[in-house]
Order: sequence, then structure tokens, then C-alpha cells
Amino acid sequence: MTPAPGSSSAALLDAASLRTAGRQPPAVFRVQLADGRSLHMLRTLRVLPGRRIVGQALLDGKLVLAKLFVDKHSARNQTREWQGITRLATAGIPTPAPLFHAGLANGGHMLAIDYLTNAETLLEVWRRTASPLPGAPRDLALLQSAFALLGKLHHARLSHDDLHLGNFLQTPDALLLIDGDAVRQHATLEDKTAARDLGMLFAQLPRSWKPHFPDLLNAYATAAGRQPERAVLDRAMDSEARWRLRDYLDKCGRDCTLFRVRKRFRRFEAVWRAQSEDIDTVINTLDQAIDNGQLLKRGNTCTVASVDAGGLAVVIKRYNRKSLGHALSRLWRPSRGWHSWREGHRLRLFGIPTPAPLAIVEERWGPLRGRAWLINARCTGTDLLSLLDADLPPPPPIAAALQTLFSTLHREHISHGDLKATNLLWDGEQIQVIDLDAMKQHHSASSHTRAWARDRARLLRNWPTDSALHDWLDRALPAGVRHK
Repeated sequence: MTPAPGSSSAALLDAASLRTAGRQPPAVFRVQLADGRSLHMLRTLRVLPGRRIVGQALLDGKLVLAKLFVDKHSARNQTREWQGITRLATAGIPTPAPLFHAGLANGGHMLAIDYLTNAETLLEVWRRTASPLPGAPRDLALLQSAFALLGKLHHARLSHDDLHLGNFLQTPDALLLIDGDAVRQHATLEDKTAARDLGMLFAQLPRSWKPHFPDLLNAYATAAGRQPERAVLDRAMDSEARWRLRDYLDKCGRDCTLFRVRKRFRRFEAVWRAQSEDIDTVINTLDQAIDNGQLLKRGNTCTVASVDAGGLAVVIKRYNRKSLGHALSRLWRPSRGWHSWREGHRLRLFGIPTPAPLAIVEERWGPLRGRAWLINARCTGTDLLSLLDADLPPPPPIAAALQTLFSTLHREHISHGDLKATNLLWDGEQIQVIDLDAMKQHHSASSHTRAWARDRARLLRNWPTDSALHDWLDRALPAGVRHK
């Protein structure tokens, strides 16, 4: 039975026990402050294992947001967080009010800020309300408010080392900035620092939003009273975008907040942590799940089935071995399942629609790789070959989605490798890209040009050359080797 809020029956923990609790400290617990009072944690919101726990808590009967620092650097981290919050408040930057900070009994430190009951992170708002197509007026206004707040921060000669949508807090009345640990004060804010912050924030947005970046930069410049030199900003934006991509793709192969990764001599598995409970219902019986599911494809190199995983609709794709020679040729290389797993996360990071990659499992013999199983969320869309009429241009919503999709892929130098119309699914709002086994982001312009020409030609071959749909696509898609 869960103790009642503020109940003295909740477990009394100290910094040492919280350090060893890993990712799952008790749902409800108490800590004793150095002055003898107790803080009652009611609900954890974020856990950095062994370092920090953030949650909703009661202190002296008041509901607060508490941050518990439990590692050996707790005093330094608490001081830096408190200083950052007070700098924001002093400069008039909207942020939850700082309330109290203190040491914990037996080591560790804490601080408390005002708990806002009607607040969501900007990331949560964005995920819930953003339009599938970039530039929608409501979405643009939401992002402009964040860039204007950054401009106000820079006008106050403050910077922020960790700008992402989760560090903006939306209330019915205002947009607030949080995470004082990342706030720095400057005698003079240099262009390089301002550009870095802007680059970080731009890097959080879908790549399809690039044409609207000038509108966001104008909102920033109006509030800041200036903007960095263009060349400096361009370098910073490119650097931050590349760093975020590297960091995210690295995370999808190691145990972290987003992914649960288990490595054994005979098996490797990576699971999207938010869906791990559902995935765990099938992850140890994948072949049986495929056999019991709805078979979608049975080929020499792969078998695909639609499966129910704990109430979650998924598609499992098993990468088979055609022969001994085929198996030996793949032993030292990353599996096609692993490649598709990474490319799926690349597309999702870029804001390019594709069914969510939920898990990858590989047979291993130490460094050698065997079969692989990829688990994706099921997309209920209809493929474009079945949906579109060759005698007509695509309907306006699909036409707009096609233009956004292909202009983004082309701008980011991404080729699909097998761009059949059956690999593009319309779900009623967006075009979902599937079958990513041969997808690649090119570093060479010439390599991309050749690959894009092949993709473009492959898509056009789905319809007769004299059809209205073929003609519309040939004119609407980014230029390549155009049909004559």
C-alpha cells in the first residue's frame, strides 16, 4: 500500500541509499534535512542514477519541486543550481521562484523551488499539439515565444548551457526557463556564446522547420536587441546539429535514460525505455510471437509479422540468413536490423515521419553477429501505390506532405535506397517512411546526388510516364535526373 502524502510511514532514506537505488528509487520516501526537518517526496519526475533525483515533494506542508543531490559533488552542484535560479529571477527571466536550499542529514544536499501545478514542458506541449506540417501559425507562435525568451536571457548577459524544449515550462500565463545549473553570467555576452545557445535551440527542432528559422531568429533578435554575426551563427548551428545527432545515435546503443540496453556474449538488445514493459511481453519469445502474429511478409532474407505486445500494436521484422555463405558474410558487419534501428532514430530525431523503432535484438557470439529482430510501432496507413490514382495529382494534404517529406530528405542528403510507393504510407496526417534497411545520410554531395537520382527514378517508375500523377511528381520533387 502506498503511504499517504506526507505520511511518516514512508521509508526514511539518505544520500547513500538514494545513490544505490539506481533508476528506480521508491515511489514515496522521506529524507531528513540537516536542520532536523523532513522532506517527503511524493512523486519522482526525473532520476539521474547515483547523482540527482527531482520530484514533487512536501516541505513544511507546502508543495514544492525538490532536487536532491546525492553524489560526492552534491554541494557544488546544489550551489551552482541555486545561483543559476537566483540569477534568472534577479534578471526578471520568468522561472519558478527559488524557495529554500539546505544540506541533508548524513551527506547530500537539496533545494526547493515553487511547484507549478498547471505547467507542462514545451516539449510535452509540442508533442501533443504540433501540426504535421511545419510553419503552422500556432506552432510558430509557440516557438517564437521560446526564442524571444532566449533573447531576453541574452539581453540580461546570461547564457544557458543546456537549451532544449524540456527546459522551457509553459503555464497558462507565461513561458518560463528552468535548470539553473546551466545558467552562466557574463560581463559581456560574446557572439560565439549567443550563437552556441541559438544553435542548441535550433538543433531541437525538426529539420523540416529550416525554412522557418528566419522567423524564429527575428523573434530572438527583437528581444535581445541584436543577433550574432551570420557566419558565426551558421557555424554554431551546424556544430550543434552534428553534435546532437552523434549524441543521440550513440545513446540508442547504450543504457541511458531513453534506452535500456543489455549486452551479453550471446545476445544484444536495446529497447526504448518508455515502452519496455510492453516490449518485454514478446522480447524473449520473438520467433513464437511472429508465428502467432499476422504474417505480412515471408521472404528469404526477412520475415515480417504484425504482433500484439502487451496491448501495444507492433511489427516484428526478423532478418534471416539465406545460406551459410550469407551468414558468414554478415558476421563482422552490423546487421541490417541494427542499421534500420539507427536510421529510424535518425529520421525521428529529424522529425521525418517513420514508425517508432521500439527495440532491436541481435544474436551474438562475442563480437560476431547472427540473426536480428527489429520491433517497430505498427503504422495503420495505406501505401501510396494503393491509395493514389495515376490519372490525378495527389489530393492537397498528401501533396503538401510529399513536398515537405522530400524537400527535407533532399536537404539533409538522405537517400532511401528502395523508394517504392509501397514503402510510403499515408496515415491520414503524414507520410510514414518504412523499410529503412538501405537508408543513408550522405557526407558527399556527389554521392547524394547519384543516390537521390536513383530514389527519384524508382518512385516515378511506380506510375506510367504519361500519367498525371507521374507528371506532378516529376515537377514537384526536388530536381534530379528528370524524366524526359
